[in-house]
Amino acid sequence: MNRFVLASFITLASLLPVPVQAADKLTVLLEWFVNPDHAPMIIAKERGLFADAGLDVEFIPPADPSAVPRLVSAKQADIGIHYQPSLYLDHEAGLPLVRFGTLVETPLNTVTVLANGPIKSLGDLKGKKIGFSVSGFEDAMLRRMLAAEGLTKDDVELINVNFSLSPSLIGGKVDATLGGFRNFELTQMKLAGHEGRSFFPEEYGVPPYDELIYVTHRDAAKDSRLRRFLGAVEQASIFMTNHPQEAWELFVRAYPNLDDELNRTAFFDTLPRFAKRPAAVDHLRYARFGAFMQETGLIKTAPAVEDITIEVR
Repeated sequence: MNRFVLASFITLASLLPVPVQAADKLTVLLEWFVNPDHAPMIIAKERGLFADAGLDVEFIPPADPSAVPRLVSAKQADIGIHYQPSLYLDHEAGLPLVRFGTLVETPLNTVTVLANGPIKSLGDLKGKKIGFSVSGFEDAMLRRMLAAEGLTKDDVELINVNFSLSPSLIGGKVDATLGGFRNFELTQMKLAGHEGRSFFPEEYGVPPYDELIYVTHRDAAKDSRLRRFLGAVEQASIFMTNHPQEAWELFVRAYPNLDDELNRTAFFDTLPRFAKRPAAVDHLRYARFGAFMQETGLIKTAPAVEDITIEVR
């Protein structure tokens, strides 16, 4: 009789609704408006991977891209999308930022010229005009690239074209551009009827680096949400590698305004550059790049790798 009562109680309990635990909110401050560079995060959300990890993730395009590190440092966002070169500058400025994951694990930066123009090598840039948008790291990058061809910065004329890189090159205002992304600008130029050709910094003496990284406040180093976030992003990155077309369809379902040839080409061009192990950090690579930042005078002292990166577990 007691066994019957116990069995009835267990059966009744199994029919009662199970309380659903609320997902942990997580804010991600982007470095720019949503674009294919952010695909692993978008796919993770669309496939329910964040939800499976108990996360409610919100992507926030910044009103001012330069404010991202300051806002994350002030704990006004949990995660920021940032650039590895900029992280060294922020660290030297005293911001409590650390990298805890990688989004795009190769450089995207380039020096770009017209494919049918007179510039066939970097050495041909002597006496030419180079358009740029942002000084700082890109300036140091250019100096190192020119040095590989026996030139100095004094051998070229730098012209600030704001963010009008491709139009300035196509319109003949400059002979080359500095800072265009290889997964966007080349396609943009092609669609405009002007083929471009790029020179890649990592082939001219600039150490390879992560173009886009995930940063957070140092105080959040043990926040379990970060580990779960990267776990979901890793699953998404593997899915994109195995199912690129399906991933693209999920991406434009979430952002139909990006369903055009430029973004489609950028999406597939960026696929091999996304980190498949976003939580992993190559200490030697980071130390080598920190040394480059110091050698070029961008920072006074290269920080210890453990001072600017963490591994979440």
